[in-house]
Amino acid sequence: MLSKKIDFAALILVDRANPNGDPLGGNRPRTNYDGYGEISKECITRKIRNRLQAMGHPIFVQSNDRCTDGCGSLSERANTYLGKQKAKDGEAKRSIAERACEMWIDVRSFGQVFAFKMDEGSSAGVRGPVSIRLTESVAPVEVRSMQITKSVNGNDTKDGKKSSDTVGSKHFVQHGLYVLKGSISPQLADCTGFDDADASQIKEAIRTLFVDDMSSARPEGSMEVVKLYWWEHNSKLGQYSTAKVHRTLQVTLKDADKIPASLEDYDISISDLPGLSPEILDGE
Repeated sequence: MLSKKIDFAALILVDRANPNGDPLGGNRPRTNYDGYGEISKECITRKIRNRLQAMGHPIFVQSNDRCTDGCGSLSERANTYLGKQKAKDGEAKRSIAERACEMWIDVRSFGQVFAFKMDEGSSAGVRGPVSIRLTESVAPVEVRSMQITKSVNGNDTKDGKKSSDTVGSKHFVQHGLYVLKGSISPQLADCTGFDDADASQIKEAIRTLFVDDMSSARPEGSMEVVKLYWWEHNSKLGQYSTAKVHRTLQVTLKDADKIPASLEDYDISISDLPGLSPEILDGE
């Protein structure tokens, strides 16, 4: 089991990339009304799942392009690996949850709702111990758009000629430093079987979050974790609240009147909490 409470934070540097496109906004990078960049918790957990899978762990919620077991949906994967349950409804739900947590690290880390018929109508829910907040930028970000020509139109026209190229847009953040914050609850870890070894795997997945994460919107090297701060308390209850621990990490602009363009434009500091100091790791 998890022997102590854990809090963590990571600094994510973005250089001309789209950290998290908003499908309701033409896939532009997510920003709030004040212009600060945002990365959703779902986006971060998807990347952590991908890293855990690349590290050799079985994953329940797999991306379509990373599917390794031939299952085309979550319900198919659940029925294939968990099978039909022959117990009473309450016992079946507990059995589903226990077996799923034992089999998949992402289920015992983030939880999962099994809202599909696996035995005669029963469903099960798992509440995971790893909690991640909305990731926000330190300063407002500049979102730029670029018109591009898509030379991929292979349809023939009526006169037998290739149809013309199409025009599209790409959107990206020119520069941004984002702060990811999260925690791991020992109390919820006891319910899923999440242990110290799993916590170490989560730590490594976050440290290497953007390894093998390249895409058209995120070219290789355009996003990186520059620092990971990992606080391990001395007990399951923890010495301090998560909010108080996260406030010890201070990231501010050196010059508030200057538009930041690199990591050197920020002041990064950690204030002391008696008896609790973070392990500080460089990203990869």
